[in-house]
Amino acid sequence: MEPAQTLGFASFLAHTDALGKAILVILLVMSLATWYLIVTKTVTVLLERRRSAGFLETFWNAPSQAAVESQLEERHPDEPFAHLAWHAVAARRKGNDEFLTRAMRRVIDEDTARIESGLTVLASVGSTAPFVGLFGTVWAVYHALASIGLSGQGTLDKVAGPVGEALIMTALGLAVAIPAVLAYNGFVRSNRLVLARLDAYAHDLYSVLTTGSSIVDPGTVVPFKPAAKGAG
Repeated sequence: MEPAQTLGFASFLAHTDALGKAILVILLVMSLATWYLIVTKTVTVLLERRRSAGFLETFWNAPSQAAVESQLEERHPDEPFAHLAWHAVAARRKGNDEFLTRAMRRVIDEDTARIESGLTVLASVGSTAPFVGLFGTVWAVYHALASIGLSGQGTLDKVAGPVGEALIMTALGLAVAIPAVLAYNGFVRSNRLVLARLDAYAHDLYSVLTTGSSIVDPGTVVPFKPAAKGAG
């Protein structure tokens, strides 16, 4: 029973060398960065989703373009749809339709880069953390087997313990990578939906600014007016 009592993560830390500890620190940093991005981006996505819904409802129910412009001037845009509308209105005042198109495309590209920030870190952690853990396992197994060879005790109970402890590195690598991969896939899907809606809104906004009309139903253009009861 004595050998079993000395095995575990604490024993692994006590016997690992500087390289092993450095790998553990790297995995810890990766994990902290992953969970920081998961929490902050999740909060940002939820807040922007709520603000976008409120802005779009106000926008399509506005009695006139002047009312929309007044609202945008009073409150600085804090989400993609209001941000696009604010820059589009400013571009429309300064130039023609082509200038408006370029300005809106530039804003969409800027918002795309902003909402995709941090995804590279998640993708990198998800793809490299298992290999970092595997490298730690290989190094720990080598270190353990070298120590066993020097001691001259090569029985199964002497080998299984250190090798089993070395596999902790692989487990830690997977524990860091799995949340990063899941979060990356979730945020990519969420961003794709937001950008698709933003692109559709850009076409509607272009029609509003160039024709002075508002789209109430798909394919139907009517003058700016308060939304009728029951209209989508």
